[in-house]
Amino acid sequence: MRTLRLAWIGGILAYRALFNWTSPSLFIGSLMAAPVFQLLFFVYLGREIGVADDNFYVLGNVLLAATGACVTGGTMAIANERRYGTLGPVLLSPRSRVALWGGRALPYVGNALLIMTFTLACAAVTVGLRMPASGIPGLILALLAAGLSGTAFGIVIGSLGLRASNTMVMANIAYTMLILLTGTIVSRTTLPAWMSAIGGVLPLTHATEAVRASSAGIDLAVVLGHVGEELAVGLLYALLAAALLKYFEWTSRRGASLDAV
Repeated sequence: MRTLRLAWIGGILAYRALFNWTSPSLFIGSLMAAPVFQLLFFVYLGREIGVADDNFYVLGNVLLAATGACVTGGTMAIANERRYGTLGPVLLSPRSRVALWGGRALPYVGNALLIMTFTLACAAVTVGLRMPASGIPGLILALLAAGLSGTAFGIVIGSLGLRASNTMVMANIAYTMLILLTGTIVSRTTLPAWMSAIGGVLPLTHATEAVRASSAGIDLAVVLGHVGEELAVGLLYALLAAALLKYFEWTSRRGASLDAV
């Protein structure tokens, strides 16, 4: 219980302190309004060029909106400890590193679910969203899996911020890769084989396949298969993040540099 309490309370406090959302207007504008305008842009662009229907762009952008916040949030949750000079006390703490760093990921998963729900509601009102009732459970599971894997991916980038000087550049590049390679906006069938292969190991790819299957009314067992693949990708990134954080902490202690520089 003490570990769970540390993860929960520590994650909330770190979220408030490190993510820079000091006013509701900034939060709403950056995390809620911007994804809706991005969705509308791609929907109307898709209508003009006639590549895919509205559902293709609506579902893809809903996933992108949430995962973008997860990637940015996961990056800032770790890298800003160094930026604001609080990394030393964190590394000196004797408490579980899984609880310390894992707790920082929890608020961004919540962010993802909030943004997905809001963006889906706006899409349903503005451009319409065709989703059979039988596809809703698969959709919810896919959105949750996307939030978890996206946050783990962001923490991997954030862990590099213990060494690199500007992780937001890496986060922006990573988000661009998600747009191009995961099938959210550009169908993977149109990509070269090597680009499609890269997309297969990125977060969001299998969640995208899951939500498209749910939208098409495909059997839940197929959707669950894609969700399982998405969770497996997220687990791999979580393990990679844990390994990187452990390694950078070890090298910092060995070099007597608690700021990991």
